Amino acid sequence: MPILIILGILALLALIFGPQYWVKSVMARHGADRPDFPGTGGELARHLLDEAGLADVGLEETPAGTDHYDPIARVVRLSPNNLTGRSVTAVAVAAHEVGHAVQHRDGDAFLVTRTKWAGGLAGLDKVAFWMLISIPLIGIIIKSPVIAMLQIGALVVLMSGRVLMHVLTLPMEIDASFKRALPVLEHGGFLHGDDLANARQVLKAAAGTYVASALATLLDVIRWIR
Repeated sequence: MPILIILGILALLALIFGPQYWVKSVMARHGADRPDFPGTGGELARHLLDEAGLADVGLEETPAGTDHYDPIARVVRLSPNNLTGRSVTAVAVAAHEVGHAVQHRDGDAFLVTRTKWAGGLAGLDKVAFWMLISIPLIGIIIKSPVIAMLQIGALVVLMSGRVLMHVLTLPMEIDASFKRALPVLEHGGFLHGDDLANARQVLKAAAGTYVASALATLLDVIRWIR
């Protein structure tokens, strides 16, 4: 039985941390400089934004590994290698983040809902943190297992909101990658043949990180339920 438990824990850790390692290795593998590319990831992002009628959407640099589209500030943010680099990874990530800006323009339901919830979840995380700290203190003062169980139940509900956020994020990411970014890269003639296939790998790997985040959050919720 202990061996089965250990194997189960190892399998769970592989599910959670495996995609993170995978995405880093895939992006690094396709992040080599390509002097034959006509422009950088940032230049492509600017071109695609203008083509989509989003000239008012900004383009900024952000720390490595934090590429994203900010729907509040209406800015596409790319890490240094993706902003100024000429690589398959830079092109794929730039097109993906522009895909989110296009989703915003089109009123994508998943993006709109996620944006509304994002601010609220930050507040719920603070409530969950203080509730977590207060559980043993209140237990000592009141000495009521019922109150403690109610607190833990409320904590599980609060943490479940983060899981639901990941559930909303995944279809939004898939849409930005495979229904917006890849078709633009292919039909616009920005990538061809193996480069297009490699861009697909980069975008698949990126989507895997959200699966890993959802599993990690779900593990926390299950731990509290136990």
